[in-house]
Formats: sequence, C-alpha cells, structure tokens
Amino acid sequence: MTAVPAPPADSSPQPSGAADRRSLAVMLLLIVLGAVLVLWAVGRTWASGKVSGLDVGATGSDITGAPGALALVGLASAVAVFAVRGVGRVVLGLLVVLAGAGTALAAGLGAGDSAAIDADAAKKLGLTGVTAEQVSHSAWPWLAVLGGVLLALAGLLTVLRGRGWPSMGARYEAPTAKRAPAPKDAGTPADLWKALDRGEDPTAT
Repeated sequence: MTAVPAPPADSSPQPSGAADRRSLAVMLLLIVLGAVLVLWAVGRTWASGKVSGLDVGATGSDITGAPGALALVGLASAVAVFAVRGVGRVVLGLLVVLAGAGTALAAGLGAGDSAAIDADAAKKLGLTGVTAEQVSHSAWPWLAVLGGVLLALAGLLTVLRGRGWPSMGARYEAPTAKRAPAPKDAGTPADLWKALDRGEDPTAT
C-alpha cells in the first residue's frame, strides 16, 4: 500500500491582532502608571529646611511645574491614540517620548533645587535674600523620574507598534449604503406584453 504523504505544515504567518492588542494594553498601562507616579510625586515635599527656627519646605510642583504638565500631556495621549491612525500614531508616539524625557529631565534637575524653599523662607519671614538652613532633599523627585521613563517607553512602543492598533474611527464609521441595481430596460409596451405571454420577467436583470 502506498503511503499517503502528510499534508505540509501551515507556514503562513499567524494573525497579529492578539499581539497588537497586547502591545496596546501595555502602552496604556505604562502611560497610566507613569502619569500617576509623576502626579503623585510632584505633590509631595521634595526639599525641606529651617530658617530662624521655622520649618520650610517645597513640593515638586513648587520647584517645577514641568513634570506635572508633561505627565498630563502623556495621559491625554492615551485617549488620543484611538482617534488617529498611521503616521498620526507615530507623531503622537514621538510626542509622548518627548513628554516622558522632559518629565524625567525636569524632575532630575529639581531633585537638588533649593531656590523654592529659600522663597518659602523669605515669604514666612517677610524678608528678601533669606537662605534656608539644614536643607534636605527627599526621594520623591526620583519617583517622578521613573514615571517619566515609563511615559517615554509608552511613546516608543507607540512609534514601533502603533500602526497596527485598532482605532475608534474605524469602528464608528457609518456603513456605505448599497445602491440598488437599475432595472433592466423592458423595451416598448409591445415587447413587455410578448415577454409576459412567454412567461418571462421583462424586468429581471
């Protein structure tokens, strides 16, 4: 008996829809987590000290407003990514990369800043040129740096994989109405009656 050869293995590429959905979910997670870390960190005390026996301090938002603002830009992109396609996704991804890098840079520069607590000291004493003493800096700025890095990674993922992600516009587009076929020309009334006598439908396509 002749052996029946086994059917060739299917070497066609597997659908990438599942992989695209996973990468989209990872991007959204990175953006939300990064933005939350930044916004949480900028509300905490980054620097503290004393002046004339008074405690003075400055939060991250007192030192620099850039991290919080850029984190909101990144967070907004989580919604905007569904409204654009193709090259628009790449541009949006690059914007998020820049926002994340700017967040990390601004937070890193603010980690050792003392100008804000000097301003707080001057405000409390009602004097100018006051310098805080026993200044210490917390680790909260570095949490904001981490959040910025996560935002930048989300933007990079958007640049690399965003073209394959689903978009909101494709789902909600109105379906195109189908045109009804034009009726067949039945000819003269005499031809119409002759066709009916033969049992034919003169209007059939």
